[in-house]
Amino acid sequence: MRTAIQFGGPASGKRRDWDSQVDFLREAERLGVDIVWSAEAWGMDGVSTLAYVAAVTERVQLGTGILQISARAPVMTAMTALSMAAMTGDRFILGLGVSGPQVVEGLHGVRFGDPLGRLRETVEICRQAFAGEKISYEGRHHVLPLPGGQGKSLRLAQPANDAIEIWLATLGPKSLRYTGEAADGWVGTCFVPSHPEVTWGQVLEGADAAGRPAGAVACQAGGAVEFGDDLDALIEPRRSGLAFTLGAMGSATTNFYNDAYRRAGFTEECRHVQRLWLDGDRAGAAAAVPDRLVTETNFLGTHEQVTDQVRAYRNAGVDVLRLQPEGPTAAARLDTLAAMIDIVRAVNAETANGSS
Repeated sequence: MRTAIQFGGPASGKRRDWDSQVDFLREAERLGVDIVWSAEAWGMDGVSTLAYVAAVTERVQLGTGILQISARAPVMTAMTALSMAAMTGDRFILGLGVSGPQVVEGLHGVRFGDPLGRLRETVEICRQAFAGEKISYEGRHHVLPLPGGQGKSLRLAQPANDAIEIWLATLGPKSLRYTGEAADGWVGTCFVPSHPEVTWGQVLEGADAAGRPAGAVACQAGGAVEFGDDLDALIEPRRSGLAFTLGAMGSATTNFYNDAYRRAGFTEECRHVQRLWLDGDRAGAAAAVPDRLVTETNFLGTHEQVTDQVRAYRNAGVDVLRLQPEGPTAAARLDTLAAMIDIVRAVNAETANGSS
């Protein structure tokens, strides 16, 4: 298994701590992290930040985790990916996702209907551009060149680079199967290692139906990392974040995260948390988050407990562990990250030696 970390997200840009974030990422590379992802929600964008990180790192892969397809025209997305690949010596991964109706319609003014169709068209147009072809496309959402106008089919001036990997952040069953059909990796969320069939299993089904060989698609999943002897104390502060995901990450009728966790066996618990949240009872919603949902989606506890959880992710098919090291200071978070990387290396050695 490889390791990854992420920076940015909804709260990014509120604090002027960019230099300290960059210092952390550079040290993470030194410790052995394999991939750094930039998050893009309604804070800092996912490209300019990653370009800066590219200039101050040497080895680590750099991925957009994820670019919202509704925020950019597909060809601009392709141009950006080609530019980033050129600037980074082909360390760039293009991570794409559809986001959700609140962001897409609220921030970008684009109707959210048929998200999978729009994702498919974006990927196909990007692949045309990466292959160095003249871009000509006729879809439901994108028609290039624009009919009845003065445009013509154009080839990008940048050299072709069809080695650029496209990873997709998907959650619905049809979207997961499409990921297996067309993507190089899955940027997994809502992954529960005791029920990989509801997420990663769908990706594998899509890959198999498309005739792709084993290992054609990488699986990334993970969560927060914190060590301690009191597991209950580590669980408690994470309830509110999961309650927000289950109750607020979407609308009352469209919440992909809630749907995914329900499919993983938390049906009534997720509905209950969502009802409490939408009724305005945030404390009650957090208290209703089940312990097992917290522990299965994070790496918490003693060294032995965390090691067992890493093994569970490995056994469920995860290739890349996305880690969110916790701690009161940057130094403490780096210590946590270093300890976790050591655990991952030890579990990898077990796999190589054929032990459990």
